[in-house]
Amino acid sequence: MKVYLDDERETPFGWTRVYWPSEAVEVLKTGKVSIISLDHDLGDDERGTGYDVVLWIEEAVYTSGFKPPVILVHSANTSAKVKMQLGIKNIQRVQCSLET
Repeated sequence: MKVYLDDERETPFGWTRVYWPSEAVEVLKTGKVSIISLDHDLGDDERGTGYDVVLWIEEAVYTSGFKPPVILVHSANTSAKVKMQLGIKNIQRVQCSLET
């Protein structure tokens, strides 16, 4: 399953759309997500951002051996995109260290 977290953009064909980090996490918990693409700004920071999904994945990898999907970022928020990409690199680094 390919999951697309966004509040405004059109969902790409073949992707399942979610609007909030909590929805993305629930789908991730199924273990059926092969790719997730994240926007950062979702219109209501109190409900979370795409970075919250990155943090959840990172914690799940550390604490429960969660196997993360491919993680993409399509946010137009440049500084948030960099922060999210750094988090993804850390997830990949940790996953590699746990596999060896």
